[in-house]
Amino acid sequence: MTRAVWKGPFVDPSLLRSTQIKRKVWSRRSCILPQFVGCFTQIYNGTKWIGLKIRSEMVGHKFGEFASTRARKQAMEPLRSKRAERHGSKEKEPKA
Repeated sequence: MTRAVWKGPFVDPSLLRSTQIKRKVWSRRSCILPQFVGCFTQIYNGTKWIGLKIRSEMVGHKFGEFASTRARKQAMEPLRSKRAERHGSKEKEPKA
């Protein structure tokens, strides 16, 4: 369900108080406002800081949309080849 229009966008008060061009953002749920355009921000994803420059296309979105908290899934093919090297080839030899 979406947020009620009469409430307006949520923005953490600490972001509104900050006048710096470079900001550190812990509040991933805060909306990006037009006054943030052109600012450099660092968004915390739980383990590290993700650097980002705010563009006009980002206005109205949440900060958290631009800093993924999940690790990317590793492709299976490299894992299979590594496993084969470790355990040797498991191909069956033809019976004579």
